[in-house]
Amino acid sequence: MSADPSQAVPRPPSRPAAAPEITGAEAVVRSLENLGVTDVFGIPGGAILPVYDPMMDASEIRHILVRHEQGAGHAAEGYAAASGKVGVAIATSGPGATNLVTAIADAYMDSVPMVCITGQVFSTLMGTDAFQEADIVGITMPITKHSILVTQASEIPGAIAAAFEIAGTGRPGPVLVDITKDAQQAVAPYVWPPKVELLGYRPVTKAHGKQIQAAAALLADAKKPVLYVGGGVIRGRASAELLSLAEATGAPVVTTLMARGAFPDSHAQHLGMPGMHGTVPAVLALQEADLLISLGARFDDRVTGKAALFAPHAKVVHVDIDPAEISKIRTADVPIVGDVRDVIVDLESAFRSAIGDSTPDIEEWWSYLDGLRAEFPLGYTAPTDGLLAPQYVIQRIGELTGPEAIYAAGVGQHQMWAAQFIKYERPNAWLNSGGAGTMGYSVPAAMGAKVAEPDRVVWAIDGDGCFQMTNQELATCAINNIPIKVAIINNSSLGMVRQWQTLFYDGRYSNTDLNTGHDTVRIPDFVKLAEAYGCLAIRVEKEEDVDAAIETALETNDRPVVIDFVVSADAMVWPMVPQGVSNSYVQYARDHAPTFDEEA
Repeated sequence: MSADPSQAVPRPPSRPAAAPEITGAEAVVRSLENLGVTDVFGIPGGAILPVYDPMMDASEIRHILVRHEQGAGHAAEGYAAASGKVGVAIATSGPGATNLVTAIADAYMDSVPMVCITGQVFSTLMGTDAFQEADIVGITMPITKHSILVTQASEIPGAIAAAFEIAGTGRPGPVLVDITKDAQQAVAPYVWPPKVELLGYRPVTKAHGKQIQAAAALLADAKKPVLYVGGGVIRGRASAELLSLAEATGAPVVTTLMARGAFPDSHAQHLGMPGMHGTVPAVLALQEADLLISLGARFDDRVTGKAALFAPHAKVVHVDIDPAEISKIRTADVPIVGDVRDVIVDLESAFRSAIGDSTPDIEEWWSYLDGLRAEFPLGYTAPTDGLLAPQYVIQRIGELTGPEAIYAAGVGQHQMWAAQFIKYERPNAWLNSGGAGTMGYSVPAAMGAKVAEPDRVVWAIDGDGCFQMTNQELATCAINNIPIKVAIINNSSLGMVRQWQTLFYDGRYSNTDLNTGHDTVRIPDFVKLAEAYGCLAIRVEKEEDVDAAIETALETNDRPVVIDFVVSADAMVWPMVPQGVSNSYVQYARDHAPTFDEEA
């Protein structure tokens, strides 16, 4: 006999399953997994040790054990800059955390999305000068988007989720999460996704329509417009939209040091890189423009020279997602706060409506700029001391490797030559420390980039000074099968400092000789050092051997390759507008912008 449904006794609603209780350390690892993190860079220590135990069981996360926390930070930067994902670095308390500070500051200056997770001493010991205690939240507060101290296990999922949200949205940047050891060891219910309340954090992404219309009107009327493109276009993934806007307007484009690759170097409208070591056409285009459309750029002093005299006749449309950058250095006639990709799309549409069936009248402007390009092509003078021209070496690396590779540079002369003499056709191909100017960036950044993009060739183009600051990460690369290529541009000196001493200190070379390459004694011998780290090592001293060494590096993918290129110490970066003067002081740049006088 079947039961009568109408007589069934109602059942109480089922209760949701209780959240599993896990340790705070397990919550860190599980939260990273839930956020889709696949690679982290770090090194353990006492205060972060609880996290490293469950890390062993995290099948979805590859932990790469670095040799120095600074390497972890720069690797996370390189990973983020190459892929657009949020990079992750992990360190212990005290000196472990403070060793991350340089990379954090670097990421802050260059808008790199990165989350740094550090261990902290027991909460009961904080403020007592306990062993390996440092107030890393206080230390990093000026150089992060946000710094979070976690003292309760239950707070960990929310803190990690918030950190990723902040790091990767709005203007990207680094976020620090400092977790006390007792919070890592304690047990609490694990709830995912956590409720994340970011009070006061509301990035503006949609620009005001009236501002877009005003910018379009200026662009339609301009006779000497320039699209001044900064690194924000790359971080905002707006390169395709930029190309469309440029071709619609016909305006010349300049790409800053941080924006190399945002617009193809091969494009007829590209004038090159502006600034202290920019091309003469790019520098003069900005200086003589009647309208600057600044897209994700911040009017850095290396671009403007003396800011009060920069582009004196130009109206300025300043587009940036960070309102703090608008009119910070140069007052904007039309300020536009918003996501650069959306703004570019809206600006192109408004511009097309503004001009209707007409075309911009900028032929005379282009005639002048083309004349500059013909008169002042980028070039260099061959050294007279019989040593390699560093520009030639770097140019050949780019030509033999191609635009699909990733090039990470250190800081100094080799950085400028890599920005000038390698042709960049796509975003995320050029990685460097632009704002902070951090020596030691290149090798670990290249390592991080190769982890993020394993199918691309990755070059670290480094100086002999920079290389000695973080070359220990070659061991990390060799052990973890990360086959980067390293080109040491070895002029046996701190090259950019030496250049300034040549020009401004009467050739008094105070403490810039590194003794690494030009004499019979090489301290260190980079070939022996690289071999000790498990790398293929090559030394090149003659121009006829350059191509063969590069090709060997490109054919070797079972280990890192290090090439010690012994180059002239007398080679200089030209053009150069001296620091603190107006970009109108162009006679200096023109006098030092040699044309090609040889096949280079």
